[in-house]
Amino acid sequence: MAKARSAPDIWLLSAIGLILAIGLVMVYSASAVLAFHEFGDRFYYVKRQLLFAALGVGALLFTMNAHYSVWKKWAKIALIVCFGLLVIVLIPGVGVVRGGARSWLGISSFGIQPSEFMKLAMILFLSKWLSEKQQTITHFTKGLLPPLGLVFLAFGMIMLQPDLGTGTVMVGASLILIFTAGMRMAHLGAFALIGVVGLVGLVIAAPYRMARITSFLDPWSDPLGGGYQIIQSLFAIGPGGLVGLGLGMSRQKFSYLPEPQTDFIFSILAEELGFIGGATLILLFLVVVWRGIRAAIAAPDTFGSFLAVGITGIIGVQVLINIGVVIGMMPVTGITLPLVSYGGSSLTLLLTALGILLNISRYSR
Repeated sequence: MAKARSAPDIWLLSAIGLILAIGLVMVYSASAVLAFHEFGDRFYYVKRQLLFAALGVGALLFTMNAHYSVWKKWAKIALIVCFGLLVIVLIPGVGVVRGGARSWLGISSFGIQPSEFMKLAMILFLSKWLSEKQQTITHFTKGLLPPLGLVFLAFGMIMLQPDLGTGTVMVGASLILIFTAGMRMAHLGAFALIGVVGLVGLVIAAPYRMARITSFLDPWSDPLGGGYQIIQSLFAIGPGGLVGLGLGMSRQKFSYLPEPQTDFIFSILAEELGFIGGATLILLFLVVVWRGIRAAIAAPDTFGSFLAVGITGIIGVQVLINIGVVIGMMPVTGITLPLVSYGGSSLTLLLTALGILLNISRYSR
């Protein structure tokens, strides 16, 4: 076993810290008006975000100092537990409905989102599976079908909530990991075709998804309905210009852009901090992806390498979809911006996963 470095990757750790700090500032700035209107407390959302950030940082410090190989032993159990939670959350009266999806477990305003934890559990299990059976990955029935079957079973259960955004991130990160392990291009092309057909079926089956597609193509065809969020997001980003209107000076957060502290927080950031602020945040995410790939290349074993790829994939796919949505390049899917958007389950889960990535970086060859 390679000797651990005295410290984890300082580039990766610094980028994570800066993104988290920017997120806390932006959650307050984006939510203060809404929080005061709903709860009479401008700090309502940011106080809760600080609580989950503290929990997440504690989890990051733990996973950063626990050898990543320990998660190989718990991968199967974690996956089974998460499948169990996905079943429980669908039970009426147990699962909590928020935003039209039965995807939460908890009491009152505090809760967890099992689908968020499934993202990491799936990556842990796939990393274990592929590190042990990588030589069979080119064989469809023995090597490829079992892991893909688990991925799409989990996706199907998440879609029963329904939560297309989280399911898409899980599938995307999982496919990146499986492709990295040696998936044949012919198999990838076949599953891509099946995926497109399945996605079309999901869109046709739900009228609101079809409305999102049509509003994405032409948001002005329904400016007060399906196109409302995209239009208001662009109204936020456009006036930001190069340097922005100034921190705290957003106009769109005054009940024009729905839930500005979650899925569309990047719009508020671009409005207040301009192109420079938005580009800086994107650059920090690119640093995370760069150092994550570097950790994967330098990992001392295949499990560590696959795990680093999967965790980096979760971050990369989620950032790509979120920013693609808010700038009008993708249909609205309900994806938060990692470490920046308000949300306890997502923030805690991602910091835990990034702690594992930091630990892998300590064992470079």
